[in-house]
Amino acid sequence: MLRAEYIEVEPNVRLHITDAGEGRPIVLIHGWPLSDEMYEYQYSALIKNHFRAIGITLRGFGKSDKPYGVYNYDIFARDIKHVLSILDIKDAVLVGFSMGGSIAIRYVSTYHGAHVSKLALCGAAAPLWTQRNDFKYNLPKSAVDELIALNDKDRPQLLANFGKIFSATETSLNKGIASWLNGINLSASSYATAQCLIALRDTDLRSDLDKITIPTVIMHGKKDKICSFDLAEQMKLGIPNSHLVIFEKSGHSMFLEEMDKFNSELIKFAK
Repeated sequence: MLRAEYIEVEPNVRLHITDAGEGRPIVLIHGWPLSDEMYEYQYSALIKNHFRAIGITLRGFGKSDKPYGVYNYDIFARDIKHVLSILDIKDAVLVGFSMGGSIAIRYVSTYHGAHVSKLALCGAAAPLWTQRNDFKYNLPKSAVDELIALNDKDRPQLLANFGKIFSATETSLNKGIASWLNGINLSASSYATAQCLIALRDTDLRSDLDKITIPTVIMHGKKDKICSFDLAEQMKLGIPNSHLVIFEKSGHSMFLEEMDKFNSELIKFAK
């Protein structure tokens, strides 16, 4: 069958799709401000292990269209629903990294797991990315306001700062991989980059968690500086049928820092 590289989710909005391999579908949603290209070293492992790997680049990022308009988890979840409906996907494993994990939670809670039967949350920015009076974990809102201000003044600097804390240490990833990631980040639209920071800052997914009834694996780096390990523990408490896999040596980028472990855990869960 011929695989479409672009799928239109509404008039004049086309999303870039990686669709390769044969077998049970594994649908991968990227983090902020990356694209589906972040999963390059997962695609090859999944294809070799007889899965169909489907990466969706969210609107505003990578090679997808970048319209002016609303950017929030509901819009992204709706876009994912359109893609999975058009591709007639059944019994998929939905994988979400960082902000993609937040979006995957919103997708499963809103659409009652349509098209998907398992969920993998990887370094997910959930249930909240920022602190509240009754939620003391991760970043204060003011830190995110500073990120938004820097985006509007010097986006390359914002991405450079983000790169420094992406992994357990500044040298966990070699220079080639780090510059490859930075190139993907630069391909995002500045507007979407800022709007998604607002969504990350303000969206509370706590009431979504107990609506997730499908088997869920939570994979999280112990040394994560972007989505602290506390968040993984909060997700584990909130999602009924979930288990936690700890990446002791990793920061946020466990899919690269402990690539072999990440790929094998994902494959084991998908089987």
